[in-house]
Amino acid sequence: MKLLLDTHLLIWAAEDIREVPKAARKPMADPDNELFFSPASIWEIAIKFGLGKPDFQIDPRLLYRGLLDNGYEELSITTNHTIAVVSLPAIHKDPFDRLLIAQATVEGILLLTSDPTVAQYPGPIRKV
Repeated sequence: MKLLLDTHLLIWAAEDIREVPKAARKPMADPDNELFFSPASIWEIAIKFGLGKPDFQIDPRLLYRGLLDNGYEELSITTNHTIAVVSLPAIHKDPFDRLLIAQATVEGILLLTSDPTVAQYPGPIRKV
């Protein structure tokens, strides 16, 4: 199964796996699953890291390298992903999360999220 991880899951997986909800650890550890990350998450981390936000104290360059070194695949952002954002209901205003939702929907990849607001969207999304 293909899994797209939301931004916080990526940070927690890199900083302290014990922070990752138990419901996400099993599918993340399953060797039959393919783990993906979005450049939107790295972009969000870069912006918030640069602003000194307390939840984003991981260097985005190190995170990116670590994700690749640990077998995660980068899910490129396409024009179809950006266009799909317009079709999403106005449940959540965060542009990074909305792009992750659109990517998961367009690609048919299960988005794992810890955000209950993101989990309200229809489509391939699972709250963990």
